[in-house]
Amino acid sequence: MPDSKDAIASSLTKTRQSFFSRIARLFRQNLTEETWEELEALLIQSDVGARTAADLIARVRAQAEAARVQDPEAAKALLKAELVNILKAVQRPYLPGERLLHVILVVGVNGSGKTTSIAKLARYHKARGQKVILAAADTFRAAAIDQLQIWGQRAGVEVIAHQPKADPGAVVYDAIRACQSRQADVLIIDTAGRLHTQHNLMQELRKISSIARKQVHQAPHETLLVLDATNGQNALNQARAFTEMLGVTGVILAKLDSTAKGGMVFPIAHEMRLPVLFVGTGEHLDDFAPFDPVAFVEGLFDRDEA
Repeated sequence: MPDSKDAIASSLTKTRQSFFSRIARLFRQNLTEETWEELEALLIQSDVGARTAADLIARVRAQAEAARVQDPEAAKALLKAELVNILKAVQRPYLPGERLLHVILVVGVNGSGKTTSIAKLARYHKARGQKVILAAADTFRAAAIDQLQIWGQRAGVEVIAHQPKADPGAVVYDAIRACQSRQADVLIIDTAGRLHTQHNLMQELRKISSIARKQVHQAPHETLLVLDATNGQNALNQARAFTEMLGVTGVILAKLDSTAKGGMVFPIAHEMRLPVLFVGTGEHLDDFAPFDPVAFVEGLFDRDEA
């Protein structure tokens, strides 16, 4: 896989060239009341969100005024440091742990990039010498099963699947048994991606979690939510819904290279207290990088600064 820092910086090209280039230009002039107001407006427009933007501006401005900062570049450095702090406050390493079978439940709405992200995550584990099996527990759509099987072939991992409309819980049960008999290290479970507001879907996901927990101690060990980086504040609403129902443990941010905003990472961390663990940086299987808060913030500004 390519270097994570370079991959993240490259995927942020559209974001860097839009709102964050305008933010950077604010710090090429003297600091005024209008500077702070325009900065807050640009942060909101870049999907940082009103609450997180207001808290961020308050902290940066207080630091600048306490230190009597007049140099715009010094003020920009304060902003970048606070952006990193927001992300680092919830960041943690992604470590499967020392267990016989590591079970990962992957959730997210249709169209978020969930299936592709699962294949990339499988490739990530396989590259580290682990045997991976995928469970096609999105039985609601026949196309979802077919899509996962295609991506499983590309990633070189086995997929356990039943017929469309089958019980997702039965798929998970059989996949766990297959992992145990084949001495697999990692099981990644795909799930239905209907709208997160649908009560039945959430109940189905709870049932899948319960079945996994009965078969493997403390499973699922990770519940990863795939969010489409282009969805902005709607992605934040999805994060709230899935976290309240399932206790999401981390986020995979898909399609980072496709958005001109990208700021939604910050409210995910600041308001939801969720770490972003991986980012999708392109369309290929290897376009997948562990999240690095410093590289991400540097990548939002001029790459020459990084």
